[in-house]
Amino acid sequence: MSVTLVKEKYSSKVGEVVLGATAEQGGTRTSTITVGGDSALPFLHFEGETKNRPVIAMEVTDVVPAWNEMIMNQIGDVISDPAAWAKKCVDDFGADLIYLKLNGADPEAENRSPEDCARIVKDVLAAVGVPLIVEGCDDSEKNNEIMAVIAEAATGENLLIGIAEQDNYKSIAAAAMVHKHTLIARSPLDINICKQLNILINEMGLPLNKIVIDPTVAGLGFGIEYVYSIMERARLGALANDKMLSMPIICTVGYEANRCKEAYASNEEFPGWGDLADRSVLWEAVTASGVLQVGASILVMRNPAAVSVVKKNIADMTGK
Repeated sequence: MSVTLVKEKYSSKVGEVVLGATAEQGGTRTSTITVGGDSALPFLHFEGETKNRPVIAMEVTDVVPAWNEMIMNQIGDVISDPAAWAKKCVDDFGADLIYLKLNGADPEAENRSPEDCARIVKDVLAAVGVPLIVEGCDDSEKNNEIMAVIAEAATGENLLIGIAEQDNYKSIAAAAMVHKHTLIARSPLDINICKQLNILINEMGLPLNKIVIDPTVAGLGFGIEYVYSIMERARLGALANDKMLSMPIICTVGYEANRCKEAYASNEEFPGWGDLADRSVLWEAVTASGVLQVGASILVMRNPAAVSVVKKNIADMTGK
């Protein structure tokens, strides 16, 4: 007895975005990465094509972070040197991209100058050949200052820079346009704000293929089901030819998963939760696998052991 699969037919697909630029394209990357392009829901290969596999960006910070020791021990001494740390992420852990978070620029932290931040970006660019994602600090006014200088210093590199938000997008969008970079548009788990922000940025003149959506995510057990529903609506919108929801999605999995107590609480504190060495890896890996199933194109991760697990999951799901 044969069974005929019922297949959904979609009128459009997710837009493609290219990150990085080679020497021939005006940059210094050894290769570029293309994300997006899917013509069906994730991994439903019988309905459409997963054109470009999801990729993993490993997080690097410009100051030594207060992360759990399970992650810190894997990174080792290079954690105090962003360029060496980035190189280890690529060479040893297999990162597809580097996500550089400039926490030291925050006025409440080291208050690094825009020029100092630009120097760190240039150092990381010199250390690795993969495309670079650069996010500033959490102070929006200072972030506008540093990203303008960084965008100019890295003209032609086609960085993925952020963060543009509904109340603070004009300055960084202008920097992306002038210096030929790609922009992260972040919305607070709200599909309407997500779409409106993309419209506003596009109306400034930045093409849709230069925008990546950050819908904001949550860790396993802390709202990931709501994240799933928002991301699913965005993906279905893209497949239904809604151009303002057609961009690839980036998810800050490492940050969100490691905010969950289950990812860092000691064995002594919660003996019933299982061994922390396994738990910290699995909490980030399962969070990542959840958002992969609903269309994440770029996963920003921290734990090298979790990266290894998720890379295998991506290979299994894509057959690549």
